[in-house]
Amino acid sequence: MARRSCDGKGLLAAFAAAVAQLERHVDEINGLNVFPVPDGDTGTNMAATVRAALFEAEAVSGGSLESVAGAISFGSLMGARGNSGVITSQIFRGMAEGLAGKRRFNGLDLAHALDRGTKTAYGAVAKPVEGTILTVVREAAAAAVAAAERDNDIEVVLGAVVDASERAVARTPSLLPILREAGVVDAGGQGLYRFFQGALLYLVGEIPAEAVSARTQPAAKPSTLVAHGDEGWGYETMYLLSAAAGRPLDVDAIRSHLESIGVSVLVAGDGRAVKIHVHNERPDDVIAYGLAQGALSRVSIENLDDQARDLRESRAAEFTTGATAAASPADQGPSHDAPGGPGVVAVVAGSGFRSVFESFGVDQILEGGQSANPSTGELLRIVRLARSREVVVLPNNPNVRLAAEQAARLCEDKRIVVVPTRNAAEGLAALMALDPNKDAEANVGPMTAAGRAIQSMVVTQAIRDSRFGRRRVRKGQTIVLDPDDGLIAADPDVTKAVLEGVAALEPGFELVTLYYGDGASLAETEVLARRVGEIVDGAEVEVVHGGQPFYRYLIAAE
Repeated sequence: MARRSCDGKGLLAAFAAAVAQLERHVDEINGLNVFPVPDGDTGTNMAATVRAALFEAEAVSGGSLESVAGAISFGSLMGARGNSGVITSQIFRGMAEGLAGKRRFNGLDLAHALDRGTKTAYGAVAKPVEGTILTVVREAAAAAVAAAERDNDIEVVLGAVVDASERAVARTPSLLPILREAGVVDAGGQGLYRFFQGALLYLVGEIPAEAVSARTQPAAKPSTLVAHGDEGWGYETMYLLSAAAGRPLDVDAIRSHLESIGVSVLVAGDGRAVKIHVHNERPDDVIAYGLAQGALSRVSIENLDDQARDLRESRAAEFTTGATAAASPADQGPSHDAPGGPGVVAVVAGSGFRSVFESFGVDQILEGGQSANPSTGELLRIVRLARSREVVVLPNNPNVRLAAEQAARLCEDKRIVVVPTRNAAEGLAALMALDPNKDAEANVGPMTAAGRAIQSMVVTQAIRDSRFGRRRVRKGQTIVLDPDDGLIAADPDVTKAVLEGVAALEPGFELVTLYYGDGASLAETEVLARRVGEIVDGAEVEVVHGGQPFYRYLIAAE
C-alpha cells in the first residue's frame, strides 16, 4: 500500500536518502558541462548545498515537520554554492513556506509545497531561462498537482514528480540550443531529478535511511555557519599555518588534534603550509596549538553565536514576510564608511591573482572560483569582515553571482552590492573604476561597464569530443572561450589556438595581458607573448602570473 502522508521524521529520512542519491551521481552531473572543459562543478555545488541542509536538519532530528522543513530551508540557504545551489535553496525555501503550520503532509500538500518552491525559485532569478533546472522543477510541480488531484498518496505523487523531472531533463536540449549543440542535458536539472529519485527510492524501501546520515560522514560537514537554536557554536578560528624551518607539518596529526578539540574542522595543504578552519569554545587553544607547530598568518576569529543570532533573526523576518529584496539605504541607518569609500570583497582563484588584488587594496579576498564556489554563508562572513558599512562584491565568476546576491539580501548590518564580474580580468578592470567619493550603489553601474569594456578569453584543454554549431572539438585540443560568444578557437597546438583567439579580438585595444595559470610556465608564456605581440598592431603585451586552476591562460585586451 502506498504511503499516504509523512511527518517531520519521515521528511528528514526521505531528504537524507535524496542527498545520498545526488551524491552518488556527482561525477555524472559534473560531466554535463556545456563546454568540454575540466571544471564541471554543478554536481559538486548541488551536493554541498543539500549536504549543508541535511546537516542543519539533523540538528532538529525528532522535531516537528515545520522545524525540519525550516531547518532544510535555512541550511540550504546558507550552504548554497553556485547558481544551481542557490536555485535549489530557493526551491526548498518555497517548499518550507508551503508546509508551514502542518504536522504531517500528504500528496496534495507536497504538490502545493513544490508549486510554491517553483514560484520562489523563478522569482529569485532576474531572467529565468527555460531548458534549465527551473524548467525541471516547474514541470515536476505541475505533474505533482495533477497526480495529487487524482490520488492523494504521497508515493504516487512523488512517483509522478520523478517521472516528470526525468522527461523534463531529456527535453532540455530542445529548449536551450547550447545544450543541443554540446550534446548534453542540463546539469542542474539532472541533479534535481537524481535528488527526487532518491526520496522516492527511500519511500518505496530501496534506500535505508540509516545509511545516509550527515552525522556519520564528518568529512561532508559544511564549512558555513548553521544555527542550532539554543546550542552555542562558540568561535570560528581560521589561520594559515606555515612550517618552521627544517620541520615539515604533519597534516594528518594536525587534523586529528583539531577534531579532538573542535568541529567543522578543515585542514587543507601540505607539509609546507596548511589552511586551518575550526569551530570551538576556546580559540586560544586553537591558536596556541598552531603556534607550537609553526608560524601563523591571516588569523581570523569570529563569534559564531552572535552571527547565528543575527542570521536566525534575518531568516525569521524574511520567512514571515516573504521579502527577497535587500533593505533600502534608509533602513540600513547612517553609513560609517572608512576613508576611501566603500570596501571591496573579491572572490579570487589563484595565488597570483590574489597578490594582484591585494596590491590594489581590496579589503577582503575569498579564495574560490570554478569548481570551488564559495557558499552564501562564506560570502556573508567575509563581507562582514570588510572595513566599511558599504561593500562592493566582485564575484569574478558567473557561477558565484547568485550566491553573492543572496548574501547581500541576508546581510542587515552592511549595505552590500554585487558587480557581476565574470572573471578576474573583469574584476580588476571594475576595481580600477571604483570611485571612493561615491557610495556603493552609485559605483555599480560604472564598475560593471568598466568590467564589460575589456575583451577577455580563457584557454584550456577539451576533455571530450564536442560540437559547437558547425565546429567540431576533439578531446585533447586546446580551446579558447570568451564569456559572450563561447568557443572562438580550437587547435591541437596551444600557440595556434591562442593566436587564432587573439586575432578574433575587436580592434582598438592598447594592452593585452596574458595571465598564466595551470599547465603554463613563465618561459612558455614569454615566448607566446612575443608571438601575440607580432599580430596585435602595436599594442603592448604584458605577462602576469595568475595561478588560476583549470585555465592555462586568461587573456584580457583593453
